[in-house]
Amino acid sequence: MAEDRLLNVGKIVNTHGVRGEVRVWPQTDFPEVRFKSGNKLLLIPPESGESVTVEIQTAREQKNVYILKLKGFDEINEVEKFKGWDLKVGESDRVPLSEGEYYVRDIVGCSVVTEEGEPLGTITDVLTPGANDVWVVKRPGGKELLLPVIDDVVLDVDVAAKTVKVHLMEGLL
Repeated sequence: MAEDRLLNVGKIVNTHGVRGEVRVWPQTDFPEVRFKSGNKLLLIPPESGESVTVEIQTAREQKNVYILKLKGFDEINEVEKFKGWDLKVGESDRVPLSEGEYYVRDIVGCSVVTEEGEPLGTITDVLTPGANDVWVVKRPGGKELLLPVIDDVVLDVDVAAKTVKVHLMEGLL
């Protein structure tokens, strides 16, 4: 796991009860996958220090947080120190996405070109205002272009080559 880039999946916000359970604020689109019994996660301290690999014994959702029981930690005193720590997984443990779905970290930094091959700029951010995502493209000269992520606009995404081909609809530029 150490050579991987690490992905946040949650943050321990508090302890729960006296039997060593922790309250976790999920920071993943796949909490049911990440917090499954038997899964291993990396606990990362907030400042610096030694990370700890833990295995989930049990997990349950409760009011927008997850209550996790970590294997080998059976009382509150053993988990108290983990408050504020991040839960992470290696990038190799990413959940595969359906076709047409992308991780933000794969999209940010991609070059955008028109279907004619004209360079438009680089994607700097992904906004999620509602029905569809919007990619923020930094243009030469500093202006931003907001691209709606819809089939009529996004023609091809090549994550490996870090390029996105788009059709510029009327009014986008």
